Amino acid sequence: MIDVKEQINEVRRTIGTRVLEAGEARVMTISQAYDTDPDDLWDVVTNPERIQRWFLPVSGDLRVGGRYQFEGNAGGTVTKCDKPRAVGATWEFGDQVSWVEVRITPEGDRTRFELEHVAHVDDEHWDRYGPGAVGLGWEGAFWGLANHLATPGSPITPEMAATWSASADGITFLRLSADAWTEADIAFGTDPEKARRQSANTLKAYTGQE
Repeated sequence: MIDVKEQINEVRRTIGTRVLEAGEARVMTISQAYDTDPDDLWDVVTNPERIQRWFLPVSGDLRVGGRYQFEGNAGGTVTKCDKPRAVGATWEFGDQVSWVEVRITPEGDRTRFELEHVAHVDDEHWDRYGPGAVGLGWEGAFWGLANHLATPGSPITPEMAATWSASADGITFLRLSADAWTEADIAFGTDPEKARRQSANTLKAYTGQE
C-alpha cells in the first residue's frame, strides 16, 4: 500500500459554487498527478476491467447516453466522452442526482486526473457535514487509483478497501483527509470553527462513531 501521508499531500482540493437551473450547487474538485500518460489514465476511467481494480465493479453501457451502475453505489447516465481528455456523467444515488466530470491533462512528465462533483446539497446537511461528506468518499477512490497505478497487478477489491479503512492506517487516512478538506473549506471562506466542527461530524460518520 502507498504511504498515507504522501497520498494526502499529493492531492489538491478546492470548493466552490455554481448556479444551475434548480439553484445554487456546491462544487467539490479533487485532483492528483500520476506517473503515467493520458491514454493510460483514459483507459483507467473508461475500461470496466480496470475500473473495478481501483474503484468498484461497474455494469451497463459506458457510451454517451448509456446507463451505468457501480456495484453497491451510484449509477447514472454518461453525458460526455471526449477521448482522452474528459468524461462526464450524472451521479444518482437514492433520490439524489448530482454530476461528475473527470478531466485528464498532461502535466510535464505526469498526467493530472481531476474530478469535479457538482451537487445540490440541502443546507441542513451541508451545515452539519460540509464538503467532507463528498470529499472523503472521493479520497478513497483516489487512494485506490494511486495504488492501482503503482502496482497494476494487485487489484484493490471492495473487501480489501473496507478492511484497510478500518485499520490504523485507514483511520489515519480518513482523519488526515478530513483535515485537508477542512483547510480547503476555510480557504473557500467558511468560518474556521464551523469548518472544524463539520469535519469532526464527517469523520465520526465515516468511522461509525456518529
